[in-house]
Amino acid sequence: MTVYDKTTDSIKNCINNALYIARDKGEISFDTICDYVIEEPREKEFGDFAANVAMLMARQAKCAPRKIADSIVGNMDFSGTYIENVSVAGAGFINFKLNPDYIREVLDDIEAQGDDFGRVNIGEGKKVMVEFVSANPTGPMHMGNARGGAIGDCLASVLDMAGYNVTREFYVNDAGNQIDKFTKSLYARYIQHTKGENAMEFPEDGYHGEDIKIHAAAFYNEHGSEYESADEETLSKAIMEYALKKNIEALKADLLKYRIDYDVWFLESTLHATGAARAVVDELTRNGCTYEQDGAIWLKTKEGEKDEVLVRANGFLTYFAVDIAYHKNKFIDRGFDTVINVWGADHHGHVERLKNAMADLGIAPERLEIILMQLVRLVQGGEVVRMSKRTGKSITLTDLLEETSIDAARFFFNMRQASSHFDFDLDLAVEQSNENPVFYVQYAHARICSIIKLLSEQGTHVKPISEIDKSLLSSQQEIELIKLLARFPEEIKNAALLREPSLITRYAQDLAASFHTFYAACKVKTDDEALSASRLKLVDATRIVIKNVLKVLSIDAPTHM
Repeated sequence: MTVYDKTTDSIKNCINNALYIARDKGEISFDTICDYVIEEPREKEFGDFAANVAMLMARQAKCAPRKIADSIVGNMDFSGTYIENVSVAGAGFINFKLNPDYIREVLDDIEAQGDDFGRVNIGEGKKVMVEFVSANPTGPMHMGNARGGAIGDCLASVLDMAGYNVTREFYVNDAGNQIDKFTKSLYARYIQHTKGENAMEFPEDGYHGEDIKIHAAAFYNEHGSEYESADEETLSKAIMEYALKKNIEALKADLLKYRIDYDVWFLESTLHATGAARAVVDELTRNGCTYEQDGAIWLKTKEGEKDEVLVRANGFLTYFAVDIAYHKNKFIDRGFDTVINVWGADHHGHVERLKNAMADLGIAPERLEIILMQLVRLVQGGEVVRMSKRTGKSITLTDLLEETSIDAARFFFNMRQASSHFDFDLDLAVEQSNENPVFYVQYAHARICSIIKLLSEQGTHVKPISEIDKSLLSSQQEIELIKLLARFPEEIKNAALLREPSLITRYAQDLAASFHTFYAACKVKTDDEALSASRLKLVDATRIVIKNVLKVLSIDAPTHM
């Protein structure tokens, strides 16, 4: 249990006991105590924690919140707790001022837990899949994939820290229209490569990228004349499988470079090969959820929504039908409790349809969560950058990582909610100043490591907590820094519950700022040996927490800069 959990539980016990005493005295009438929140007030002068219980009990008690709050405080016994003072403010908020000893306990936890400090267990081992990026394997990843990769991977790390059993998955669209187009494009370029540009007209709707020409030439160089007499179907299949394998290998390599290591690469083609895609249409039909019209099979959707085709008149399954089968595989075949998909905002119209299809299969739709991600723009010199300097074409993940660091990319993409548009400032991302948020956080860690190293060389070492007088850490800057250290498990909990990794980058910046403020105000090396030892312990605890925060984001924690 975290310091915050123990403290809020203690406050709740005091409040609940006071409520029961007040009821026994006839001061308040109620049947049950409602759910209420113990939280830190925005204004620090109000105290360390505040409770909104009086407001929430007012209707049931048929009494003014202020009167309820006064009764609670008047009947409260907080002896044996860290509570020093309780007061009522405004319409009925109950504010608690605590002895700073409550928060200093976190230094014991940080020493004991080390790299695991921040872990909580709200997930209780529940199986969660986070599917993200899932870029079309017919070409390179673009800026949207770069943002989705950082958001999805950091969310997965947050959920892992929160006690969930997390699987990262990449869905490979290796079937369907885009693969047909990819195959025809490769075949045409192969014929042009071996027989000349005029030997075959390139499909108007084909993939015109240079990568298709490169694949065709590489395939010929590897196989020589082996396929010169092959029929179109044989050659097309061979060159498609060759190029697709190369593209998937490139996707894996680029994502590993970006520090994303997937647990599962799921091939769409397996849903066709196993018959799962057809089977789900049959199941929906048996459930009375489909109908036939104009030779096609349609899914009945909810009132106000357009019905969707599952099987076209030519017998081919639609992408929607396959997607339903894929998600049934996630929930039923592989037993995930929750599935989280990180999608581009252009998939907005697909969300409710897929959730409703899950309901048609007997799967609670709330178990499927969709994070819709808005577009990102690359900005340099105050101007929007649209084309790669190297290729003159749209910017890819590879292009981005040539312009800036992996650390900056992962941090910047997680600084805003996925639902917000984001301008990625390339100039700021490479700037080595306090204006660059990732540099600011990393510099705090490097600065701490330098302090510890310098003092160690002078014979002053970090002592175990048992040899430290924590009560000496009493200045405002020290207490505020300790409070922030204690908040890390809460930030993990909130980020996991809200599916919001941007809370972690915000926390990282707040923690770095608090450390810099502390260091400017409080000398670590002083004439008072006990005070120096206590402050050095606080510095080392801050190092551990910053390192753990950056680890969640898969960002380096440098020891010098």
